[in-house]
Amino acid sequence: MTGHRLVLVGGGHAHVQVIRALAQQPEPGMTITLVTDRLLTPYSGMLPGHVAGIYSHAEMHIDLGRLAEVCGVTLVGSAAAAIDRARRTVTTEDGASVPYDTLSLNVGITPDLSGIAGAEEHGIPVKPISSFIARLDALLEAAARADGPRRIVLVGGGAAGVELALALKARLTGLDPKGRPFWIGLAASNGLVATLNDGVRRRARAALVRHGVTLLDDFRVVEINAQGLRAQDKRFVTADAVLVSTAARAPSWMARTGLPTDRNGFVQTTRCLTCIDDSAVFAVGDCATVTEDPTPKAGVFAVRQGAALTANLRRRARGEALAPHRPDRNYLTILMTGDGSAIAGRGGCFAVEGRWVWRWKDWIDRRFMQRFSEFRR
Repeated sequence: MTGHRLVLVGGGHAHVQVIRALAQQPEPGMTITLVTDRLLTPYSGMLPGHVAGIYSHAEMHIDLGRLAEVCGVTLVGSAAAAIDRARRTVTTEDGASVPYDTLSLNVGITPDLSGIAGAEEHGIPVKPISSFIARLDALLEAAARADGPRRIVLVGGGAAGVELALALKARLTGLDPKGRPFWIGLAASNGLVATLNDGVRRRARAALVRHGVTLLDDFRVVEINAQGLRAQDKRFVTADAVLVSTAARAPSWMARTGLPTDRNGFVQTTRCLTCIDDSAVFAVGDCATVTEDPTPKAGVFAVRQGAALTANLRRRARGEALAPHRPDRNYLTILMTGDGSAIAGRGGCFAVEGRWVWRWKDWIDRRFMQRFSEFRR
């Protein structure tokens, strides 16, 4: 093979695995370029632990600059702004034109706050994680003051919402409340961790009660303002800060690429992870949807796409037929509870809880990160 140009746009969970794998076993003649304006990429599995004060900022981020340098990848430090599929080029925000033979997108998602009045102004979206962390730091700094925020609500009853509510409760418990205790609420509109099994749901609900997190059941948020948040049924809860972990959409610039997208702007792909109308363009992680086999927007799926994407990028460079990727829907979910314990669930009936489960999750997450922080070519 001679001169195959692979361009990776975004440094998400799947792409960092591609970079590492192709450095370990290079494809002859392949050059790799990474286009991203973020030199640190967060690992979403460690976000609740960071919120709880367990992991430092450095521990939960992969240094893309270092990874690119070690792996012999050309780094273009600017965000992608446009794709010309006819000429096969990516244009960056600073005007650079990057040619490709194969293009792969792993750019994540942005919050979709359009369904909640006032959310853009008064809410704190959890995605993207990089901007959330900066706003979280400001919130924690304010909360440490005697006149700081004391009533905080997390919107979203899914796994992320439960973990973040419990993590925030654990973190704030360690601050000096100056005689004014913190109150944490979790607004769930469609039940608590509704996609998980009954055993996990029972344990998650009990953990909220045990740690004093107030569950606002059937609370469909329609408005956030400076005083708090309002539900569709007119209930109003006062709050000093509202964190939003609900709906999301694809980055807005992708709508201008001409790529086929669904109603939320996510790139439509085949089971081989290629765009449905262009085999030269791959898309993975939260920014894409496999049309025939859609999955929830969860980091576990992006992580597991890494190996399949790498294999198909190799096949395309070699001129070989691509192989379909079939996600494992019977995946393991582990929810940290912020007190040195965690809840694990899988399938329709497996559910366990304990400190050993947290140690298990911590080991899984640290091992994943070590693959990149300690990598030597």
